[in-house]
Amino acid sequence: MVMTASKDRQIARYRKERDYFAEVYNMVKDLPGDDMKLYRMQTEILLSAKETIVDCVENDKPFIGAYFCNAPEMFSAMDLPWFMIMETSFLSTASDSLLGDIDSSEEMGLATDLCTAIRLPIYYIEEGLMPVPTAAIGLLSPCDGAPMLHQVMMHNEAWKSVPQYSADPPYGKDERAVNYYADELKRMADFLERHTGHSLDMDRLAQVCDESNKGYALWQEYNELRRNVPSPHGWMPGGSTAFAMSQCYVAGDPRCTAWFEHLLKCGEDRVRAGKGASDAEGFKEKIRLFWFDLLPVVTTDFMPWLEEEFGAVTVMDMFGNYPYTLIDTSSEKTMFHDLAKRNLLDSPMIRQARGTAENFANDIRRIVTDYKIDAVVLPGHMGHKDGSAASGIMRETCRELGVPFLYIGMDLFDPRYTTPEAVKDKMSEFFAGMGLG
Repeated sequence: MVMTASKDRQIARYRKERDYFAEVYNMVKDLPGDDMKLYRMQTEILLSAKETIVDCVENDKPFIGAYFCNAPEMFSAMDLPWFMIMETSFLSTASDSLLGDIDSSEEMGLATDLCTAIRLPIYYIEEGLMPVPTAAIGLLSPCDGAPMLHQVMMHNEAWKSVPQYSADPPYGKDERAVNYYADELKRMADFLERHTGHSLDMDRLAQVCDESNKGYALWQEYNELRRNVPSPHGWMPGGSTAFAMSQCYVAGDPRCTAWFEHLLKCGEDRVRAGKGASDAEGFKEKIRLFWFDLLPVVTTDFMPWLEEEFGAVTVMDMFGNYPYTLIDTSSEKTMFHDLAKRNLLDSPMIRQARGTAENFANDIRRIVTDYKIDAVVLPGHMGHKDGSAASGIMRETCRELGVPFLYIGMDLFDPRYTTPEAVKDKMSEFFAGMGLG
């Protein structure tokens, strides 16, 4: 098949990311060790997801653009490949052009106070650097930036003919709200069937949800191990990596379940051996951190630096542990109800920022208590204005708990906003001032 120049351009970045992860997989596939096996399994699943999207574009197969909180189990049940519209922002390790892309987005006229994770996909869409899907599933919460991204899709020459659907998230969290959102997910299924030709079979959805439940149950069992002092792992792999494995690549897939089984085994082995987050000789966990946001994407050495320099272990982060709803697969009604609850009330970032500031405060109380947290860090990502607006309430909550609280103020994607050196200085001053290190 001969591809058009525009399709070649759309898929060039995905091919590059696919090739990067293929190279990484070949480097690690034969390396020994349980932790390396976790990384190898993750890389293989991510590589497969990339290969699938490239194949769909090259061979004109249906696929969609969507988000993690759009009930991705439904996509799996429909055998419908998908990619996360903002994902390239989070895979900066696979891109050597991230900072240049950020600069180009500003040159395009996008405001520098717009979340970088939204600015970048707007730039990719406008420049023809993102694959154009068969249909798109939008996101109307937790911020105003995502709907702005959808407006760009609707007016872009290549995207304006792409059908879009966005489930309407109610403000509340009672049964009425959950049932309303369940109806929105049913409409999403109808939309996808109409525009992709893939159908949703309820028996297949039940099978996928049962598999998804296994992964979430294993994840929660693993998170119980992280209460141990010392915690068996730090920032990797149980937080954002586990989140991605459950919701961002393929949901309800036996390969992901196998990854969680191995994660639990690694945690159990480390707890039995009395090992903490690092295997370095002389390492001792001294400070247990709750990092209340996304982990920084811009640098790979910051979290290891915290562990090595201060013994400061990120025992939990925003994407690491929340009480996810296990889906009752006994009927169509219960499946849609529980998928609605999981994606409306449980998904991180959506969970906290969609409603009242109590969501932030209550999560801090629970995590600090359950995980024996010594300090709470709010990175204050420049695009997360909802969280920054509630920072005073978070600080007061930590004061009531007797736990130090640090607000940084940074861009999790652009190291020039607040340099890694400046962030390290803030952390060092914080630990010294609070008598932690």
